[in-house]
Amino acid sequence: MTKLFVVGTGPGDANLVAPKAIEAIKASSDLVAYGLYLEILGGVCDGKQHHDLPLGEEIGRARLALDLAAAGKTTALISSGDIGIYAMATLVFELLDQQLQGKENSPEWLDVEIEVVPGISAMQAGAARVGAMLGHDFCTVSLSDLLTPWQTIEKRIHSAGTGDFVVSFYNPVSKKRDWQLNTARDILLQYRPATTPVLIGRQLTRPDESIKIITLAELDAKDVDMFTLVSVGNSESRHIVNGSKEWVYTPRGYKKKLI
Repeated sequence: MTKLFVVGTGPGDANLVAPKAIEAIKASSDLVAYGLYLEILGGVCDGKQHHDLPLGEEIGRARLALDLAAAGKTTALISSGDIGIYAMATLVFELLDQQLQGKENSPEWLDVEIEVVPGISAMQAGAARVGAMLGHDFCTVSLSDLLTPWQTIEKRIHSAGTGDFVVSFYNPVSKKRDWQLNTARDILLQYRPATTPVLIGRQLTRPDESIKIITLAELDAKDVDMFTLVSVGNSESRHIVNGSKEWVYTPRGYKKKLI
């Protein structure tokens, strides 16, 4: 049986790539990815056949990976972060589902053995950089309305506000889409204080990383780009400062035991 590894390689720091991910890449003859992800991985990709498809060709990458694996080539389909979170894993299984429904003409895909290898997500990397922001219940919301109607996204933001979840926003802005983040901010301001801490993490764990901790009232789309993760604390999240050090944490309720 042929093998397809579906691999998440973490936020960017080579030290945060899981050993299992490295093993999967080393075991593969063919690597399918957006080219930047292979560049970040460096030497571990040497000697492999690279299949670099640009942004916007996600369906093409998933199809190609399945085709290569079905043809007998051990293949790794690679994404940064966790490949199961807003990434390529879902497309692989959606295509298999379509095949099972008779909507694809690639029965050989069903003979491919698939192994998903998780990675550290941007929200985990960002939370670790500032302390323990995800210390209690949290959720993620993608602000891209390319595939999901804005009405659905807006409903989910309201639900996150009502539930008082820490919220990590993926795809907060793009070159053609810059209003959703400020709208999301205004929605959350209906449910939590203006002083709620917000993490703005750009290029997390990479050489040009930048981290800012601001308040929800200060959050503005003009300070964010497509390489940025935005995480908003809940009503109990705390921003603490000790000289030049500052941290954000979200308590779970241990205070009752500490007193």
